[in-house]
Amino acid sequence: MAFVDLSHEIRDGMSVFPGLDPPRVGAILDHEASRSHYGGQAEFYLGKIEMAGNTGTYIDSPFHRFPEAPDLSEIGLDDLAGLPGVVLDGHVGSDRAVAIEAGEAVLAGRAVLIRTGWDERWGTDAYWEPGPFLSPESLDLLLRARPKLVGVDFWNVDDIDDLSRRVHTALLRERILIVEHLCNLGHLPVTGFRFFAAPLRLVGGASFPVRAFAEVAG
Repeated sequence: MAFVDLSHEIRDGMSVFPGLDPPRVGAILDHEASRSHYGGQAEFYLGKIEMAGNTGTYIDSPFHRFPEAPDLSEIGLDDLAGLPGVVLDGHVGSDRAVAIEAGEAVLAGRAVLIRTGWDERWGTDAYWEPGPFLSPESLDLLLRARPKLVGVDFWNVDDIDDLSRRVHTALLRERILIVEHLCNLGHLPVTGFRFFAAPLRLVGGASFPVRAFAEVAG
């Protein structure tokens, strides 16, 4: 088996969702400062991270949208790990809406990953320009098909001008998880892989970074 990393790196001070503070990645004690704690016989780096849950490649729990819905600690591993995956090429229209085509049976119970190539802008200001979002027709298809998870290689499944956030609302209401900011989907086959995106088991967690990856038959 081979593994394909589908996650962006998280770096100190990196750009994040507009309006959120960038992550702070640093040390409580660095190697040099820690030596005195161990009588000069050892040294350790004790790190600390301060960041919004919506940083890098992250997963949204139903609690992200609905206060009474399951949070990250309540999502079972069978909904996060080893999911049979399918990659769909998203066709981005002039209005930025993404259209997808597939039979419902192909999507049911799977991790549906939607590839547009927007991830190639990562690390530039252009990434945060108003980007692709799932069209109403695409949303309807996903709701009929009922995948376990929907992942995208752009920064919001919703049109950021639509304050109702209808895609998040509809998918999370149906307990269909969402992963945003994926990358490297072009390295995956259309089918024949397993998808993994497990966050920390965080009580009260709404969204949190994941090390998303795929396991592909060699």
